[in-house]
Amino acid sequence: MDLRTTYMGIELKNPIIIGASNLVTNLKMAKKLEEAGAGAIVYKSLFEEQLHLEAGELEDDLHEYDERHAEMTSLFPHIEHSGPKAHLMALKSLKESVSIPVFASLNCIYDVSWVEYAKYMEQTGVDGLELNFYSTISDVEKTPAIIEDERLEILKRIKAEVKIPVSVKLSPFYTNMMNVVYRMDKNGANAFVLFNKLFQPDINVESEEMKIPYNLSHKGDNRLSLRFAGLLAGNVNGSICSNTGIMDGQDVITMLLAGADAVQVVSTIYKNGVIQVTRMLEELEIWMKSKGYDKLEDFKGKLSKKNVAEPHAYKRAQYVDFLMKSKEFLTKYPVN
Repeated sequence: MDLRTTYMGIELKNPIIIGASNLVTNLKMAKKLEEAGAGAIVYKSLFEEQLHLEAGELEDDLHEYDERHAEMTSLFPHIEHSGPKAHLMALKSLKESVSIPVFASLNCIYDVSWVEYAKYMEQTGVDGLELNFYSTISDVEKTPAIIEDERLEILKRIKAEVKIPVSVKLSPFYTNMMNVVYRMDKNGANAFVLFNKLFQPDINVESEEMKIPYNLSHKGDNRLSLRFAGLLAGNVNGSICSNTGIMDGQDVITMLLAGADAVQVVSTIYKNGVIQVTRMLEELEIWMKSKGYDKLEDFKGKLSKKNVAEPHAYKRAQYVDFLMKSKEFLTKYPVN
């Protein structure tokens, strides 16, 4: 079977991309993922916020004992935090260690940092750049229009400074997702990753403290991504990549039918191991053979909004249909 697809203008041997995570910070693991069949890799995101926190912690540690002796000004010589250098070196090493495309991922705090780090990442030789627009807005005075305009301006500045293709990884919380994607598409975004799986805090009621839960995806978490892949397919110039809740071969097939060009996977690798990539590709090929498809283009987008027979399938039809079948639901799941 011909599983090739085009993502961000780059040909991939298949549509399965390993998403940004700690999985690929180990070069041996990255090679195993390549051997298992991965079509591309997104390296762990560079979070500028994390770099600042690490630099501050290092500075505190180095000067913890400065005042223990009257004649000491410092126990340690001044050590400069490596900042993005270590990340960039690791990114370059990954690119040189595998033969499949490697994409960098970036999340910054300051406008100037986005462009500066993007240019540094391009110099590592990566095939493309993913702008990880991960943020939780806590400023009550910031309007949706301001937030969207800021993101758009970042994209425009980076596109003006780098030659490699640029994708945008979005959260699902924009007021009008279609308009945001439309504007970014018009300003040169080469792909859209749907969606960011944002960290959500939790509370330990026994200790009455905040806790950090595991944030892995589960089967069925891909519904929102499916909806917007189906809505966008055939209506934007950029590629569409579905993310979150892609757990097996069936999920890959579902997203391709909706119109996605590729998918990103992380949680299913943590849960099932590297071999899951091979299994997913095998499931895809078996299904294609059973349907008589020779290549992805034979069915990709077949069930997108643009091609589906039911015009309201990607709007509220599911909800209306559920209401109409409520008697059937209550018969199956009676309320006692």
